[in-house]
Amino acid sequence: MRVLVTGGAGFIGANLCRLLVTLPEVESVTVLDDLSSGDAANVADVGINLVRGSILDREVLAELADGATHVIHLAARPSVPRSVKDPVTSHAVNATGTLFVLEACRRAGPGRMPHVILASSSSVYGDCPEPHKHEDLPTRPLSPYGASKLATEAYALAYAGSYGLPILPFRFFNVYGPLQPAGHAYAAVIPAFVSAALKGRAVTIYGDGEQVRDFTYVGTVARVLADAAVRRVTSTTPLNLAFGTRVSLLHLKNALETVLGRPVEAEFLSARAGDIRESQASSQLLLRRFPSVRPVPLDEGLRLTVTWFEKTQGATTH
Repeated sequence: MRVLVTGGAGFIGANLCRLLVTLPEVESVTVLDDLSSGDAANVADVGINLVRGSILDREVLAELADGATHVIHLAARPSVPRSVKDPVTSHAVNATGTLFVLEACRRAGPGRMPHVILASSSSVYGDCPEPHKHEDLPTRPLSPYGASKLATEAYALAYAGSYGLPILPFRFFNVYGPLQPAGHAYAAVIPAFVSAALKGRAVTIYGDGEQVRDFTYVGTVARVLADAAVRRVTSTTPLNLAFGTRVSLLHLKNALETVLGRPVEAEFLSARAGDIRESQASSQLLLRRFPSVRPVPLDEGLRLTVTWFEKTQGATTH
């Protein structure tokens, strides 16, 4: 296996690369990343080939895809609030960038097209009232980010149907864990909570804190992605990559207090545009394809995340 990981210096990508290089089936791992949200330090000394470049650079993409047996497409412009502020850039990177990745893979030719795994998002469901978001639900994204991710998976499935490109689209739900950055305005909730708490600051909750998320530890995500690549799993529909956990932000704060062994203060601000009230996955389709996967529980994942933040921030919990 010669694997190309777009966005491989980012949070999920770097965790995946660290796993891929340990697998006997993997001959080489190449990362394409413009480092706009990733960090070269995340993959330093991991044993990968880092190419600094954009998925919008079609020449670079074509060269790298031509030598790959597998492409795991994780490069994206993340964040719902960021997309609300700048929808055009989110579309360019997430939708057009994905189209360029798929086209580079298609142009490898019959019998040489790489197996493609790519990341969509739970945000495609919008604020659907169904308690468990299953893949047959209508998709009604509330944000430009969600719309761009819906375009991502739609193009992927269209390329599978039109050109026979072997495709596996995943819908990620609130992935968290080591290497996830916290020090910016669009940080995800868990790294933002952990970083603030370790610095003795109040965590920021937008809204009343009763909004529900399905948090998935990055190590679990990496194992599923790697297994899918090794077995060349494909699907004619997107698959949720989450396990139906139901965690409110208030519960998350309480769980963090348990891990730290002390109270964590909270500051409540107005709800943000585009935020979804409830996001919880149905994992039935995922478990049919990956019956042996066992997700890391939230308390264990939080402990691992706190430990990583303590090392990188030089903080203590005392």
